[in-house]
Amino acid sequence: MSWNPAHNPDCPLGGEGAIETLIIPRARDLGGFEVRRALPSPERQMVGPFIFFDQMGPAEFITDGGIDVRPHPHIGLGTVTYLYQGEFEHRDSLGTHQMIYPGEVNWMVAGRGVTHSERTSAETRATRHKLFGIQTWIALPADREDMAPDFEHHKEAVLPFIEDGGASARLILGSAYGETSPVTMQSETFYLDVVLQPGAIFPMPDNHEDRGIYVTAGSIEVAGDLFEEGRMMVFRPGDRISVKAGPQGARLMALGGATLNEKRYIWWNFVSSSKERIAQAMEDWKAADWQNGPFRLPPGDDHEFIPISPEVERSRPA
Repeated sequence: MSWNPAHNPDCPLGGEGAIETLIIPRARDLGGFEVRRALPSPERQMVGPFIFFDQMGPAEFITDGGIDVRPHPHIGLGTVTYLYQGEFEHRDSLGTHQMIYPGEVNWMVAGRGVTHSERTSAETRATRHKLFGIQTWIALPADREDMAPDFEHHKEAVLPFIEDGGASARLILGSAYGETSPVTMQSETFYLDVVLQPGAIFPMPDNHEDRGIYVTAGSIEVAGDLFEEGRMMVFRPGDRISVKAGPQGARLMALGGATLNEKRYIWWNFVSSSKERIAQAMEDWKAADWQNGPFRLPPGDDHEFIPISPEVERSRPA
């Protein structure tokens, strides 16, 4: 199918007031690589069901360097890891042991509780290497928050690829432009990896309530304004929106979906519509009862875990 706005004159290049919220991520240095966090932000907690959005890198590691995210818990959400460069070795309490490479999708549904770790493999540590990618959390609908945890991994080749002129997009999650990703979703969602040649035009899907764009490289023009990499724009519901790549082209993540009916609380690694459920998960993790409690450590990576620090505990929702 064609999505080129040149074939559809009713789809304008933005428009005055088209951007409802502009988010400038907070930068964090996590021991040798930079993370830019766009969600949650003071300006906006969520875009559709997306409640957490981190850009990892770009970073370069010398020999023996890498990432070591020790085992930690989640409830009430799904995590998706999508890489441009590098790799992660994923292990979780379901018994999953999975490598993830650029263009592939790791989708882990925490539901009532799961534990996982992400590390750079020993093979990659032996060489100079780079890491660049996006990690997001998607809040589950209230009636699915306590579902059984699950895990899916999908190769790049099975994800729908849409191309028109100088614009191309790979559909990571959900549905857009008449295509549907094979990843099992619990709510209406779309998530696209979009590459634009200089001057290319990309129309946002117009069949979703909440829609946003995060620029990971280059720049895009919206309603006559230019937005560089490291910016997230959230658009007004119902507007028909297209964006245009800047003179160097652009790469961006387009995301959104239906808004959730209930407020979501986010604390540490937990997301829930219930503060009491989060408090219980905190106590369960602090108890560290891996045999009888609700949390288990990942097989093959069960010699350490991330504890709840006093600073994190003081920040829990009241």
